[in-house]
Amino acid sequence: MNLKTYYQSPIGWLEIRAWNDAITSVIFYDGRKTEEYTGSAILAKCVCQLDEYFNGQRTSFDIPVNQDGTRFQQSVWNALLDIPFGQTVSYAAVAKKLNAPKSARAVGAANGQNKVWIIVPCHRVIGADGSLTGYAGGLERKKWLIDHEAQVLRNKNQK
Repeated sequence: MNLKTYYQSPIGWLEIRAWNDAITSVIFYDGRKTEEYTGSAILAKCVCQLDEYFNGQRTSFDIPVNQDGTRFQQSVWNALLDIPFGQTVSYAAVAKKLNAPKSARAVGAANGQNKVWIIVPCHRVIGADGSLTGYAGGLERKKWLIDHEAQVLRNKNQK
């Protein structure tokens, strides 16, 4: 069953889609909302975990995700899940981790095809020179997410 809801985050509306018991899409949505919460357990769990993330209480997600993609895209998306909260890595570093050191551009393309933003943390991938590049949700949102995670870590280290 195709399910959809909307979530108001501190940096804009997110449209969340699910199929059966897995999240298939979490993307920023700048259009007009046409449907509201459909009442599914998977959407409710996703909204709860996003609340915890944005409130600084969650540093990883444990919600089922299902994205259609090539074998290479799937490997990139899985590698994104291994990037620790509050850290960033370059496209080249992800390529090297996948034993494909010359495929940084392909990693970037696969990263751009990720549709489960925040949960599959494509915002943590940056240019080799440390620049913020390539975020479909907008570079200002990418910067906010990176800064948010850094602040959550600083707050935890101060306790």
